[in-house]
Amino acid sequence: MCGILFTNNPSISKERFLHALELMKHRGPDAPLCYAAHREFQLGHNRLKIIDLDERSNQPFYSSDRRYVIVFNGEIYNYKELIQKHALQMRTSGDTEALLELYAMQGPEMLDELNGMFAFVILDTQTDRFFAARDRLGVKPLYISQAGESVTFASEIAPLVELNGSLRLDPLALRQYRKLRTFFNNHTLYAGIEMFPAGHYMENGTIQRYWQLPEGAKEPPSDEELRYLIETAVQYRCISDVPVGSYLSGGLDSTLVAGLALKPHTWTVGFKDRNEFEWGQLAAQKFNSVHSEVIIDKEEFVSLASFMIKKRREPLSVPNEVLLYKMTQEVKKHNTVVLSGEGADELFFGYDRIFRWAATSPWNLEEFTQLYAYGTHPDPEIIEDAIAPFLHHKKAIDIVAAFFQIAHLHGLLMRLDYSTMLCSVEARTPFIDYRLVERMAGVPFDYRMSGGIVKAPLKRIFKDLIPKAILDRPKVGFPVNLDEISLGISGKTPMDQWLEFNLSQLTGVSLNIKDIL
Repeated sequence: MCGILFTNNPSISKERFLHALELMKHRGPDAPLCYAAHREFQLGHNRLKIIDLDERSNQPFYSSDRRYVIVFNGEIYNYKELIQKHALQMRTSGDTEALLELYAMQGPEMLDELNGMFAFVILDTQTDRFFAARDRLGVKPLYISQAGESVTFASEIAPLVELNGSLRLDPLALRQYRKLRTFFNNHTLYAGIEMFPAGHYMENGTIQRYWQLPEGAKEPPSDEELRYLIETAVQYRCISDVPVGSYLSGGLDSTLVAGLALKPHTWTVGFKDRNEFEWGQLAAQKFNSVHSEVIIDKEEFVSLASFMIKKRREPLSVPNEVLLYKMTQEVKKHNTVVLSGEGADELFFGYDRIFRWAATSPWNLEEFTQLYAYGTHPDPEIIEDAIAPFLHHKKAIDIVAAFFQIAHLHGLLMRLDYSTMLCSVEARTPFIDYRLVERMAGVPFDYRMSGGIVKAPLKRIFKDLIPKAILDRPKVGFPVNLDEISLGISGKTPMDQWLEFNLSQLTGVSLNIKDIL
């Protein structure tokens, strides 16, 4: 897990490039500010050592014949199987070399074989062409800025803001954030910087899709098949040469992951007077883990939120992001990798209110807005723009299922990545395993919510693993009550206050941001 920076812009000096790379040093403090150059190309890498801790796996990493060089952020979980399958000759024991040698052997086709989370750029030093790719669902971030023939990639937005010097805000993105608390369709806060699309690659300057969510009705998996997929997804994400822990709030999803992983340390977070500690303790006792309860107070919440926003140079999405960061600061004292239950709600329709509506109603934009939007002001154009890529589906349930699995989930993954990597910790998400996502695509609502029970398949299949009290408890989110937190903004609903607070923290942080409000 790392931070990568790549450019072919000849106007960017090495000094400016390294300064931009240093802005995300937290992503890779074990081998920071590593640099390589070839003609007008510059490649930078901050390494967090997870697999093959030897310096031989530091990046930028060159192929055995020195033709190709890569900067890579992520993990390829099935890399050992691919090494054996393709008889790769390895100088290291890491997935970086396996990824690069596979590309040298197969080109873009190798993407179909990867099970992992990844964002990488490969430069061919013979042809001066580069290849960039991002994992299927966008677990790992990759931002892109283009100007003519010049292209710059980065793992976070701050380096691109720094290198661009002067940027305009994207009016559409601002409207997206104020209404939906995040960005959609690859927009960022800035015109001129985009999120590189998940499930795509760039070759010879052209972006192409290599993966999309399967469409069409599908029979449900057997209990044995689903259990196998989930168990192996967790097993893959326990592959590490450094200690692994688990988030454990005591909800169904985190309990399931922690129970399958059985790692020594588990973690939860909350306010002293508002938390889920009793449920986390219940699960931890069953799994015999060393369980830590992290407490945050309301004043610290505001100061940490302000710090994160200014450091990131983008607004946060949900208040829970601050709690994730606070908890992961403590995780880092024992674990460099942490497992998360993110993604289960999208697979198994955990947002039951909106999925029940979609399963029993025709598509209606206004009703969807009432159930999903966060900003209280009307802006139907923004809702329609966000949902547009999924409107080719005929049924409301199919529209909503695809939207949550692709667009909504992407925002949650960005939240998780930034909150954890700011602490130099890698978060892994078993429920985002593409095999599991593909298998569940098109499976009927009545299977996922059998008998009206939310996440019925998980509760049935893993009843031997999860304490009955947790199986029976209703779904709750991270306990952040904005009504009780003073953000210095009045006259608005708590969520509107949160959104405006985020934007207000960015005023003056960068030369190009003035009077966002």
